Amino acid sequence: MTSTLPVAQKPHPLFPEIADLLAGFPSFAGIRPMFDTRLMRLEDEMKDGRYEVRAEIPGVDPAKDVDITVRDGQLTIKAERSEKKEFDGRSEFSYGSFVRTVSLPAGADEDDIKATYDKGILSVSVAVREPTPAKKHVTIATK
Repeated sequence: MTSTLPVAQKPHPLFPEIADLLAGFPSFAGIRPMFDTRLMRLEDEMKDGRYEVRAEIPGVDPAKDVDITVRDGQLTIKAERSEKKEFDGRSEFSYGSFVRTVSLPAGADEDDIKATYDKGILSVSVAVREPTPAKKHVTIATK
C-alpha cells in the first residue's frame, strides 16, 4: 500500500513551548513547524475502491468547526478548536486553526465524497475509479 500523505515531522515534539519562543524571531519562522503542536495528524489508505483519509481532531463540532473542500485534485480539511473558558492552570491542549491538504489519487471521483465524524476522528472517503486510457484515432490528411 502506498500512502499519498506528505512526509511529516514527528507529531510529538520534545519541547512544545519552544514553538512559542521561536515565533517571536522572524529568522526562526521556518523552524516553527518542527515544534508546532497544532499539527493535524492523518492516516490514509485505499480500501474497497475508495481513498480514505482519517484526521484526528477531537473536541470540535463537525457541523460548525470543520470544513472539507476539494479542488484540482486536492482534498483540504480545515478545523477550528476554540478555548471556551479561561483558567489559571497549565494546558497542553492545542487551540486555533488546523489545516491539512492531501493530493487525491489518479481516478478520484470528486463528486463521490463522504465524510463522518466519530469519537474525535473525521473520516473522509473518495471513490476511485480505474482510469480508462483515452484512445483517440488521428486521421492522416493526404495532399
